[in-house]
Order: sequence, then C-alpha cells, then structure tokens
Amino acid sequence: MKILITGGAGFIGSAVARAVIGKSVDQILILDKLTYAGNLASLRPVADSPLFAFLQADICDAVAVARAFEDFQPDVVMHLAAESHVDRSIDGPTAFIETNVVGTFVMLRAALDYWRRLDRARARAFRFMHISTDEV
Repeated sequence: MKILITGGAGFIGSAVARAVIGKSVDQILILDKLTYAGNLASLRPVADSPLFAFLQADICDAVAVARAFEDFQPDVVMHLAAESHVDRSIDGPTAFIETNVVGTFVMLRAALDYWRRLDRARARAFRFMHISTDEV
C-alpha cells in the first residue's frame, strides 16, 4: 500500500510515519511545508528506509499537490497538515484560513481528480482521511 501523509514532519504525522515504516511494508510519502510545526529530525529514524520519501511542499500549492498524487499514486491519504495552537490563530488568523481551509480544499480537489482516474477496484479501495486536533 502507498500512503501519502501531509504534515508528516509534525508531532503526530512523524509518529504515524515511524509506526507505519516500523510495522509494515507500506510505502509512505511525507508532504510537508516545514513550518514552525515541522521537524525533519523527527523523521530521522525512518529517513533511510526504502519505504520512505519526503517532498517539501505546501498543501495550498495545487500544482505540487497534483504532482504528488500523480507521481506517488497513493492508495491512502492521511491529511494531517494544519495550523494549530490557539494563540497563533489569534496572532495570525490568515495562515489558519489558508492552510486549514484552502489547503484542505486543495487536497480534497486533488484527491477527487486523482480518484476519478483510478480503475474501479482501486477507486473502491482508495481512502482519504482528514485527521486533526480540536483546535482546527
């Protein structure tokens, strides 16, 4: 199985990546913008695995997201990328709207476009999971 994880350099996403690579033969592609919440060091334990790939990209970048879908051909999307922390949302709400609303829309649109091109069996099995904190 191929799993695309957005926000995969963050606290939760990196834990998911480490667990998947440590307990399965599934391939993962981490797509992360590497903002204040992303830390490549958290992925160091799996960085040398042939099952691991990393793409530094913004989920608001529709071209980069579409290319990730096309190149990686995921079976599952785990969308964890988000702006969080209430204090940050008060100080800079624009980033929250862009990432959490626009970015999620870009991801959903890219997933739908990709899904429509899949054969019937792969389309039936494809999953898009949006996983987030209560702050989002």
